[in-house]
Amino acid sequence: MFTGIVEELGQVLQAAPARMVVMAQVTLEGTRVGDSIAVNGACLTVVHLSDNTFAVDLAPETLRCTNLGDATTGTGVNLERAMALGERMGGHMVQGHVEATGRLLSAEPEDQVVLMEFQAPPEIMRYVVAKGFIAVDGISLTVVQRRISSFTVSVIPYSLANTVLAFRGVGDRVNLESDIVARYVDRFVQDRA
Repeated sequence: MFTGIVEELGQVLQAAPARMVVMAQVTLEGTRVGDSIAVNGACLTVVHLSDNTFAVDLAPETLRCTNLGDATTGTGVNLERAMALGERMGGHMVQGHVEATGRLLSAEPEDQVVLMEFQAPPEIMRYVVAKGFIAVDGISLTVVQRRISSFTVSVIPYSLANTVLAFRGVGDRVNLESDIVARYVDRFVQDRA
C-alpha cells in the first residue's frame, strides 16, 4: 500500500524488456531485497540492491498495463517506498496496481499551478469524480473537473519540481489507478443488484 506522495525522482539506468535498474538515494534507505517500491505508481518487488541502485523485474502484465516499457536509459521515474504502519498518510490509498494508461491532453498554467488534462479509458473514468482521488504515475492528485473521457488536475509547483509531471508532454502516456474505495463500493452495489 502506498500514499501517492512521491519520495524521490529516480533515474532509469537500464531498461531491458524484463528488468529495470533505477538509480535512487532516499528510496533506498531501509530498503531490502523483497520490498515493494512504486515506480511511476506500479508496485514492483526489489530483486537486487547496490549502494545507489535497485533492480526490479517487469512481468508481461506490468508492461501491458503501464508506461514502464516506454522507459529508456535516463528516463526519470517517480519513486515511493511502501507505507509503514503507524505513520501519517499524506495522499490517499494507492495500491500500486496500475489499471490502465492515459495520455496528457494539455498542460496550461493557471496562476501558480499547472492545470493538466488527461484522457482516460472508460474503465478508469467510471470511478473519476470531481474532488475525488486519482493516481497519475503514482502521484496522488485531486480531480478538478471530470469530462466524458478526460479529467483535469491542478498540479502545484512542488509536485512539478519533484515528480515526472514536469517532463510530460502532450501525448505522453501516464499510468492511472482509480480510487480503490470507489471500486469496492461499485462492486458491492453491482453484487446487490
